[in-house]
Amino acid sequence: MNFNFPLLKTIRILLLPFSFLYALVIFVRNWCFDKKIIASTTFNLPLICVGNIAVGGTGKSPMVEFLIKRLRDHFPIAILSRGYKRKTKGYALATSTATALEIGDEPMQFLTKFPDVTIAVGEERVVAIPQLLHDRPATKAIILDDAFQHRSVRAGLNILLTEYNNLFTRDWFLPTGDLRDEKRSYKRAQVIIVTKCEQDLSLKEKNDLIKEIRPLENQHIFFSSIQYGDAYHIINHQNLKIDNSFEILLVTGIANPRPLKEFLDKNARSYDQLIYSDHYIFRIDDLKTIIKRFENIQSKNKIILTTEKDAVRLMKFEQELKALPFYVIPIEPKFLFGEEKSFTDLIVKFIRDFNYQS
Repeated sequence: MNFNFPLLKTIRILLLPFSFLYALVIFVRNWCFDKKIIASTTFNLPLICVGNIAVGGTGKSPMVEFLIKRLRDHFPIAILSRGYKRKTKGYALATSTATALEIGDEPMQFLTKFPDVTIAVGEERVVAIPQLLHDRPATKAIILDDAFQHRSVRAGLNILLTEYNNLFTRDWFLPTGDLRDEKRSYKRAQVIIVTKCEQDLSLKEKNDLIKEIRPLENQHIFFSSIQYGDAYHIINHQNLKIDNSFEILLVTGIANPRPLKEFLDKNARSYDQLIYSDHYIFRIDDLKTIIKRFENIQSKNKIILTTEKDAVRLMKFEQELKALPFYVIPIEPKFLFGEEKSFTDLIVKFIRDFNYQS
C-alpha cells in the first residue's frame, strides 16, 4: 500500500471496515462473471485492454501512446476510453473541435498527439464498440484504455500494469489500500508489465519480482521505467531541455507526481510545486494562483512545468498562457533488459494472427 503521509495512513487504516465491505462486493461481482451469471461480450476483432487493478498512477496513458506509435503504421487502430470526468455522457467520436471537458483529459491528450488516429469515448464499452465500428468500419484493432476491471467486454489481449513501488501483490482494497479488484484477477491478463522501475533494475531484483508476482505459464512479464523527453512550450511547442540552471514551478493534477518530482530533484536547480487532485479541472482562479506563485520565484531563469495530461485541461486559458514560459514535459515507457521488441512483436502478432469467426 502506498502511504505517502502519516495522516493519510491513519485515515486509511481507520477505513478498514469499509475495505472489507468493498472486497465482498468485488468478490461477488467477479464470482458472477466467472460463473457466467453476468455475461461478458466478445467481439470479432482484436481488442487490446490496457489497465490495472489499483487506482491511478501505473502509467496507462503512456502505455497506450506507446502502442499507438508502434501499431498505427501497421493497422488502422482506434482508442476507446471511458472519458473520465468529462461533462458529457454516452458514446462520442472525438473530432478536431473536441475539448477535454467533452471527452476527458486522457482522450484529449491522445487526440492532440495523434490526430490521425480514431479516438472515441463511451462509459458502456459493450455499446460503444459497435458504434465505433459503424463510424470507422476499417478499424482492425481497438485499444481499450483503463478497462481491465470492466468485465462486460472480454478483450483478447489484456495488458496489466502494476507499479514497481506499489505492486498489487503488496496492496489492499480501497479505501485502506489502492486495489479496486482482487489480486487474483491478475490471472486474467496475458501480459503483465511492472512499470516505473529503476533504470538500473538488476537481474536479481527482476527475478525476485517475478517470483513474487508468480505469473502463470501462459503469461508474459515485462519491466519498464519512465523516460522523460525535452519539454516544449504549451502553445508554440518550442523545445526546451531542462537542466540545473532552471528554477521551476511544477503544476500537476495527476495521480502520482512522485517520479516527476524525482526527475526535477536530479535535473533542475530547484522547484516549487502546486499539486492538485487527479484529473483536476483548472479554474481561472487557479491560473491566477499559478501566475502569482511563479512571480514570487526570484530567479530570472525560471519556467512553469506541467504534464501532458494537465496541459489539455489548461488549454482553455490559451490566450493567458501565450505570454508565460509555460512548458509541458512528455513521458514514455522504456522497456528494460532489451525486451521492447519482444513486447511489440507479441502485440503485432496478436492482431495479425487474430482468428476471425465467419
